[in-house]
Amino acid sequence: MTVKLAFQRVVLYARQHRANPNVSETLQRLIDLLDAEGIQTFLDVDTATHFEVNCPVLPREVMGEPGTLIVVVGGDGSLLSAARMAIHVGVPVVGINRGHLGFLTDISPQALEAELLPILQGEYTEEKRFLLKLHRPDIQPDSMPMIGDALNDIVLSRGSETHLVRFDVYINKQFVSHYRSDGLILATPTGSTAYALSAGGPIMHPDLQALVMVPMFSHSLNSRPLVVDANANIRLHISERNENSLQISCDGHESHPINPGESLIIKKNSQSLHLLHPKDYHYYDTLRAKLGWGSKPEG
Repeated sequence: MTVKLAFQRVVLYARQHRANPNVSETLQRLIDLLDAEGIQTFLDVDTATHFEVNCPVLPREVMGEPGTLIVVVGGDGSLLSAARMAIHVGVPVVGINRGHLGFLTDISPQALEAELLPILQGEYTEEKRFLLKLHRPDIQPDSMPMIGDALNDIVLSRGSETHLVRFDVYINKQFVSHYRSDGLILATPTGSTAYALSAGGPIMHPDLQALVMVPMFSHSLNSRPLVVDANANIRLHISERNENSLQISCDGHESHPINPGESLIIKKNSQSLHLLHPKDYHYYDTLRAKLGWGSKPEG
């Protein structure tokens, strides 16, 4: 009996700096597996540039056809890169972990066949993860697209400034606070287990429609992480008292110098990432495994 597939076409994605034998071996295993299942298999154009595997390339402008799935091979950073592509073509994503922690890429190479094949047949858990978008109103007209997407976080940092940086935060046009610190992390629930966590921020469940602002090494002991509604309009005003330009980055990939006196607008992106997991996926199991939490006592 032929099993009806939920996905008839798979696009494989891996990042350049992950071009190592383990990633290449997993890509080839995927190509062989998918070919045996009669599934059309393609490489993303960037992946094809850096990996020598025999597989046709699918241009991104035709990637959004129904029944398409993006399979990411690598770590969470690889999935972050793929996410920005996926939301624009409207294709769901699943991750094979060839990185370190693997909060997002949660299928192990050892369980590749056992966990990926049911997903292709429609047996999966789906999450919608929201992203943030960054806009620079002082230099960018409203008609221009945003300058960055972030699934994890948007980070304001010192850049070329050697002193603590000064900036003001406004939420929905209301003044919140003046900060003097190393910078600020604005993280989604997805990013709450990344950089924001190492800076003292809370862990937020992915279902929450919220984001967290985490000051980095603030000069004031009263500066604490602040959780706000995900639909809030956040404006950062960079003080003119900063002597040099600062830096803003989205998921650690896109970085832009920010001038003293400039403002930044951060909003929730209207497009969400459709992230797939095996059917037996549970978020708290992932937290226990990745963060070394205690297991449930017997009895």
